[in-house]
Amino acid sequence: MRRGFMLLMPFSAFALAACQPAAPQEARLSDAWVRLSPVADRPAAGYFTVHGGPDADRLIAVESAKAERIELHESGMKDGMMTMRAIAGVDVPAGGEIKFASGGNHAMLFGLAPDVKPGDTIPLVFRFKSGKTIEVRAATQAAGDPEPGHDGH
Repeated sequence: MRRGFMLLMPFSAFALAACQPAAPQEARLSDAWVRLSPVADRPAAGYFTVHGGPDADRLIAVESAKAERIELHESGMKDGMMTMRAIAGVDVPAGGEIKFASGGNHAMLFGLAPDVKPGDTIPLVFRFKSGKTIEVRAATQAAGDPEPGHDGH
């Protein structure tokens, strides 16, 4: 009996390990893109998805060498009207996902460099309360172009 038990132990440990939830990955960003303004000298809008890491954190800033300043904005409805206001940051839960998407929360890029054209990519640096920074390249699109991943139909 003891020998049979000893043979089953490694398999039992493997089965228990397989039942454990996977540890959250490091924080990361995906789907970053920027819609350029149809009017020169007006802000562009940035969209992206923040994927939380193993610990909760707070996105506190986005910066770019191609923009004078970037503000995080929250969109909503008030009295039947779409509203938008600057926010100081957004909480990112451990293992969670926060989307900044067209029609919702977004980043406003003010004073975009005049050499930025549709089809370019620009650097975006995301700063978190923990001190973590993540740099990505965001594709730029003209105002009337469909969102990435959509064909406009």
